[in-house]
Amino acid sequence: MSEPGTLRPRIERLAREVAKFGLVGGLGVLVNMGVFNLVRHFSDLPVVRASLIATVVAILCNYVGFRYFTYRDCDKSGRTREMTLFLVFSAIGMVIENGVLYAATYGAGWDTPLQSNFFKFFGIGVGTLFRFWSYRSWVFKAMPVESSGSGKPSGAGAAPASGTAVRSAEALLEKTPRQATRDTRKQPDRV
Repeated sequence: MSEPGTLRPRIERLAREVAKFGLVGGLGVLVNMGVFNLVRHFSDLPVVRASLIATVVAILCNYVGFRYFTYRDCDKSGRTREMTLFLVFSAIGMVIENGVLYAATYGAGWDTPLQSNFFKFFGIGVGTLFRFWSYRSWVFKAMPVESSGSGKPSGAGAAPASGTAVRSAEALLEKTPRQATRDTRKQPDRV
């Protein structure tokens, strides 16, 4: 078990992060759907191409929102790495989002404006789940918790000496899946 009072602040931080992500994402959905419908209305582009254009515009808007609003307190030291990962995960999200629209349009033949908007919106939802997980896990990493002079992390009470397994498990949960796997593969020191 973790120390009393440490779970609540973590849940509150996650709730704030989800709310900020939702606000920026909501604006991104409006941009995405608006550009999609404008391109469909004013051009003869096929549905999925119009959707790809709209998704790229929304990705650019979302990066600004995520970097300077949602994750503004995160590590800013590796902007090139951050931007590269953001674009890679956004491209995967774009494939997920537009794959749903492609399957509905060309696989099932649902091509009316209402059906296209429905499946575009549904695809955005599925892609958003992937994006939230990947952005918070790999792109916008949290700053390391600073320690106070007493040796315990700031903002938390001291853990009991018998809670080393709990601290190890909590530290493992704070890491990305790749970091956690790498750390668990290390061999124990031999005496």
